[in-house]
Amino acid sequence: MQLVDILTELLEENVSAIRTIFTNDETVIFRNFGNRETADLHCCAIFIDAMIEREFIDESIIKSIMSASFITGSSAERINVLAETIIVSCDVKKTAYVNEIVMSIISGDTVLLVDGAAEALIINTREMKIRPISESPSEGVVRGPRDGFTEAININLTLIRRRIKTPALKFKFREIGVRTRTKICVCYIEGIASDKILTELNKRLDSIEIDGILDSGYIQEMIKDAPLSPFKTVGNTERPDIVAAKLLEGRIAIVCDGTPSVLTLPFLYAEYFQSNEDYYNNFIFASTNRMLRYIGFFITTTVPPVYLALVTYHQEMIPTPLLLSIAATRKGVPFPTVIELLTMLLVFEILREAGTRLPTPIGQAISIAGSLVIGEAGVNAKLVSAPMVMITALTGVTSFLLPKMLSPIIIIRITFTVLAGFMGLYGHLFGVMGLYLHLSSLRSFGVPYMLNTGSIKFQDIKDTSIRAPWWMMYLRPKFIATNSKRLQSK
Repeated sequence: MQLVDILTELLEENVSAIRTIFTNDETVIFRNFGNRETADLHCCAIFIDAMIEREFIDESIIKSIMSASFITGSSAERINVLAETIIVSCDVKKTAYVNEIVMSIISGDTVLLVDGAAEALIINTREMKIRPISESPSEGVVRGPRDGFTEAININLTLIRRRIKTPALKFKFREIGVRTRTKICVCYIEGIASDKILTELNKRLDSIEIDGILDSGYIQEMIKDAPLSPFKTVGNTERPDIVAAKLLEGRIAIVCDGTPSVLTLPFLYAEYFQSNEDYYNNFIFASTNRMLRYIGFFITTTVPPVYLALVTYHQEMIPTPLLLSIAATRKGVPFPTVIELLTMLLVFEILREAGTRLPTPIGQAISIAGSLVIGEAGVNAKLVSAPMVMITALTGVTSFLLPKMLSPIIIIRITFTVLAGFMGLYGHLFGVMGLYLHLSSLRSFGVPYMLNTGSIKFQDIKDTSIRAPWWMMYLRPKFIATNSKRLQSK
């Protein structure tokens, strides 16, 4: 049978056309029925089993039509009578296009075809089982809201709307993916978000060509600036309070159906060191914690290459007692320091990845036990020195202070270590200079990636390396919220 694009007035032809599209799909149900008092009224309800609310279809659609009084009007007019007076639903719309009907069925709606009508009714009967709202497992919190996003886009949008109760909060939907037709929603606050950034975002979304979107990470990779950079220019989070806070700053959020991870943009370098608890605790304690994260970044990226450079090339810079102690621990170790260090870092990353992939209780036990056993065995077997185990452990622990930055940290650490292994402290210095130049060259949707990081103005650094009191942060970030710069009354 030749497929049609538009419905006809013959019920049999319309049903056959849809049956042809869903050939070999036994989950699609075709339910034919009529009316007890109107003999010439013939209907067919089409829906996918397990995606609909059966009780609603039975009571509000099939039973309502079958038991209704004599339905007047011509065959073409009866579909309007059914939609307006018989079917009990708050979401009913008409269409004559077969493609729209098919997409509605796939999405969990029920389609009602009526003999004599060249249009169909699309009735919202969706009831898909979803994970309940719970605390995000990847972003734990001691103080603050404990609800996290789920895989349902409508629930996620509701969690955002609950926190920002203003008509200026706008939700704009679109579909991405030729085959998956994944629904996404662009969220922003009108009058605060930059129109220029919003236009650029829509341009990048329009350029996406892919079969399917299964997670927001697909979109994150396709719209980011500097795609070869290890640093992300589009942020992601599973916490509604973080998204709400970023929207109030003038940022834009992208909510993707089927994933709890919501994207936020622009994303700047300073956001790696920020935590949602910084804004719920006292500003002194929050600033102290933020400084600890900066110190942790310095330690995890600098200690291994500096230790390697000092031991290998610059022994004169190490105090003599410490140098003798290090030399004593390295007695009998057959590998050069650079090989020893790179091997230990690799082993630590293997243990970390293994602990992450396994169930939480088992993963934690393996990570701790594996580190202790391998470290102790390596020292006893004279394969590694004791200071190297300490350096690796310190480096690994401090990297956990910045879970959002874990991937860039690994790349930076290895790069600095290799450079230090070849050129000593000069190699490490060249690596630091290259890193700073790279970060300074990055942009996130036109906004400088290192915005305010190196500024000496107090207003610029109020929410970078420190978190100033709320009564002092009365301006939104510049270059991001270009329409409304004042955050609160001064």
